[in-house]
Amino acid sequence: MSVVTVEQRGSVTIVAINRPEKLNAINKQVAVDLQSAFAEFDRSDQRVAILTGTGGRAFSSGADVTDLPELWRCVPTVGIVTEKPVIAVVAGWCIGGGLVMAMMCDLLVAAESAKFSYPEAKVGITGGMIAGLAARIPHKIAMELMLLGEPITARRAYEAGLANRIVPDGTELDQAIAMAHKIVDLAPLALATMKRFVTGHILPKGPSELAARFAAELAAVRQSEDAAEGVRAFKERRRPRYKGR
Repeated sequence: MSVVTVEQRGSVTIVAINRPEKLNAINKQVAVDLQSAFAEFDRSDQRVAILTGTGGRAFSSGADVTDLPELWRCVPTVGIVTEKPVIAVVAGWCIGGGLVMAMMCDLLVAAESAKFSYPEAKVGITGGMIAGLAARIPHKIAMELMLLGEPITARRAYEAGLANRIVPDGTELDQAIAMAHKIVDLAPLALATMKRFVTGHILPKGPSELAARFAAELAAVRQSEDAAEGVRAFKERRRPRYKGR
């Protein structure tokens, strides 16, 4: 069974982490498959993406410590690169790396059951990208999430500006799709420009986010056809034939 599912609803693409038995924890395969699914979405004529988790108990419980991923791969604006709108749909727990993913989406619809938590200080680790939360909600509330490690409710998340909507449990995906269909009727070039200005020039980027962005760029070079061609040409003692991809 695929750990990431993709569904089309008209011009809206729904991408879901599909490990409900693990509270949609992000392992290596999830990170790679999410990045791949969003790359396909970006290349397509689809207009809006929804990022969610299956099962209803969790959007994501964060990185799977038994199979640690390169988390940057599945973080919007870092490993997931698109100028199209991305809506997070959160039901149940949204923890650690899951919170990082959700906060980096453009919009967020939360079920009443949603709980947001960043407990990494309790286990002595952090990837550091959570620092960007302080640029997206009031500073003291962001610090409370990071320094106390205690969860906040969907209501508190909404009041802090982390969520755009709070909706009854079980309706969150339909509500997000309805929001997405409103976006579909708008001019895509104007939307892309506004998103690019905000993500590229308005929101500050912390050290971990910058490092992850550079890692993503370097990974793209390492995994390119040109890189493979360069190695082959060296082994075959010939001039490489590069294609710029």
